[in-house]
Amino acid sequence: MALISIIRRRGIRRGEGKYGIAPKSQRTLDGLLFASKGEMQRWAELLILERAGEISHLCRQIPFSIDVNGVHICRYFADFQYRTRGGSLVTEDWKGYRTPAYRLKKKLMLAVHGIAILEMEKGK
Repeated sequence: MALISIIRRRGIRRGEGKYGIAPKSQRTLDGLLFASKGEMQRWAELLILERAGEISHLCRQIPFSIDVNGVHICRYFADFQYRTRGGSLVTEDWKGYRTPAYRLKKKLMLAVHGIAILEMEKGK
């Protein structure tokens, strides 16, 4: 009984972990594990666009090293990267919540690599 009251107090819903993240079984598609259900659903949408010929060269979890004046600052992993039909390279990130660390890395990506991150979220 005490465990149930703790769970209710923390606001944890059935089927979610301690931090509100869905279980691995609900975040897995074709054997690939995603950080969230939203990211997984976006991947499925991008696969459809790739099969339709709207985009090409679709990749996920692309690492970028962020170095300033020869000093390594951090690494950033983009959720997705692809080319549009017109040839533009798009670097995309699925966001449920924008942490301060993410906001800083987004600015550093633009400043260091000249890459503007396209943010996708639920409803966009």
